[in-house]
Amino acid sequence: MTKDIVKLPTGLPEIAITVCVCTFRRPELAVTLRSLGAMDVPNNCRIRIIVADNDFEPTAQDVVTDLASGLAIDVCYIHAPAANISLARNACLDAATGDYVAFIDDDETASQNWLTALLDVASTTSAAAVLGPVQALYGKGAPKWMEEGDFHSTDPVWVNGEIQTGYTCNVLLARFCPSVNGRRFDLSLGRSGGEDTKFFSDIHRAGGRIAFAAHANVSEVVPPKRATLSWLCKRRFRFGQTHGHLLAGNASFLQLCGHVLLAITKAVYCFCAAVILSFSAVYRNRSFLRGLLHVGVICGLLGMREIQQYGQDVLLATGGDNRRVS
Repeated sequence: MTKDIVKLPTGLPEIAITVCVCTFRRPELAVTLRSLGAMDVPNNCRIRIIVADNDFEPTAQDVVTDLASGLAIDVCYIHAPAANISLARNACLDAATGDYVAFIDDDETASQNWLTALLDVASTTSAAAVLGPVQALYGKGAPKWMEEGDFHSTDPVWVNGEIQTGYTCNVLLARFCPSVNGRRFDLSLGRSGGEDTKFFSDIHRAGGRIAFAAHANVSEVVPPKRATLSWLCKRRFRFGQTHGHLLAGNASFLQLCGHVLLAITKAVYCFCAAVILSFSAVYRNRSFLRGLLHVGVICGLLGMREIQQYGQDVLLATGGDNRRVS
């Protein structure tokens, strides 16, 4: 595998960055947009915001329109109904212009230096994608062990000294990079999740470097429905399924058997560790969730269909069967 040789645009009067926010019925969107309006704009940069509404009807349009009038940044609203999150993200990529495109979730708050920190790392590393950390903020109702173990914050994972995949909740993409240009999110994963994992894994396999900007902070309040062990279990299992499907994609039969045996060994080890560490809720649950992740890997390797994690309550209420919500 050869790495992309990426050169930053030269001879331009300014660097254009499109910030993308995909949304579905989240009142926190207003906080997200206000934080983007309040952040420091890097020198010689022009910022544009795209909000892609994934609802069945354009329910976020009025909110976006009202807020846009008070922001010193150009804001574009797109209605991208309503099949899945991949559709909304692809709509953002289709409408994006300029040198870079950034993604932030609609329930996150950007720090004042968020975009500056991402761009600094992009400029110094020539990476195809730059990830930032997401700090989870827990409410009073969250279990003590969950807050102590910080189970919802997001950071990249390094494998053999490099980042091989990523996420869309805090990222800057170089549109001019060959491994990024023209790439889109997989629609088949838009309801189960894992579309971002595959997207960034494909960038890495195509030779794109993924870097990390430790100071490009965003924060996210954990809602009560996510501050449960059952929600974490479903999420870790689905993470494992996605990883298993990616491993199985290019594996021979013998390699597939090896992956399955390794995942079984890791799952057994983690579940045994959970029993041994049962005196500590943090370590016990961390080991148990890690074991579930490896069980998910096994299921993914064996071709089990990924669970539909998002929006089942709303789907039942609306009578839909192929729509994504979050």
